[in-house]
Amino acid sequence: MSRLAVLAAGGTGGHMFPAQALAGVLAARGWRVVLATDARGAQYAHEFPAEERIALEAATAKGGDPIGMARAGLKIAAGIGQARKAYARLDPAVVVGFGGYPSVPALLAAVSQGRPTVIHEQNAVLGRSNRLLARWAKAVACGFPTLERAPAGVKDRVVVVGNPVRADIRALTGRAYDASQGPLHVLITGGSQGARLLSETTPRALAQIAEPLRLRLKVHQQSRPEALDTARAIYADALIDAEVAPFFRDMASRLEQAHLVIGRAGASTCSELAVAGLPSVLIPLKIATDDHQRLNAKALADTGAAEVILEDEVTVDRLAEAIQAMLSDTEALARRAAAARAVALPDAAERLADLVEAQAR
Repeated sequence: MSRLAVLAAGGTGGHMFPAQALAGVLAARGWRVVLATDARGAQYAHEFPAEERIALEAATAKGGDPIGMARAGLKIAAGIGQARKAYARLDPAVVVGFGGYPSVPALLAAVSQGRPTVIHEQNAVLGRSNRLLARWAKAVACGFPTLERAPAGVKDRVVVVGNPVRADIRALTGRAYDASQGPLHVLITGGSQGARLLSETTPRALAQIAEPLRLRLKVHQQSRPEALDTARAIYADALIDAEVAPFFRDMASRLEQAHLVIGRAGASTCSELAVAGLPSVLIPLKIATDDHQRLNAKALADTGAAEVILEDEVTVDRLAEAIQAMLSDTEALARRAAAARAVALPDAAERLADLVEAQAR
């Protein structure tokens, strides 16, 4: 019988996708995989290659809310009991946590039974769940070259593996980049949080850049539904060829033709920009926990791949100035593209699988 790994991930795509990527690599290597998550995570798990799913009770509460903390504690205790019972039946060789509420009972149950644990942190700041669990983990895998908020005793167990990206985006590794002639494709992504700023500010900024450059633009913008008509009208008045939609499903093909990306600085976004070798203007989400998006963006900014504008500093004029400066110098754009590629780790899923296998019993 092949060894079994339990992968525990919270109910967001940011936690679930790296877990799914690892599951695929482990399954290809002959492992059996079980997913531990909560009801919220199940919506992201339709294509997760697991032979079984464990539904765990999990919760969190804000400090200063004693009733909420007591309720969360009871749910976590119930989740630990559920996980312990499942582990006694499955006998996993390793339990891997990816952050989020369900990873807490899943990993605490493993620790209580003496099973090896590994955690993967997608952001440049160790998240709250992972911060709690890191002290017991045999290894802490991280997506960025630096990991902030890691406890002192944990730092010698931190291994940089990168963030797994989708297969179609990974296929863009090493693609040719040339902005010297033809249309200049600008891709604007908003993310689910704080998308209003990008939806409303970016069209006005692009409409302000110099006409010779503006007429070369081919814009692909994700926008909030209520801002679609306004954005389209601004682009039409500025004679900018633009496609504006709430969501693009063919993101890999959009990245493949892009010359510049404007967006937030989530872990997946930054990792995809590096693998695709793309210059970017990044506006970190101000309300992100522990300011992790600013630190994610720093990894690209430090190499010269990205221009970072903090949310409080974003104006139409400031954004227009940054975009025009970048697009006007195609040689500098090519250097930025090369700088992005230099920090890419397209084999992150394999690196993470190697680490998990090394720590498993």
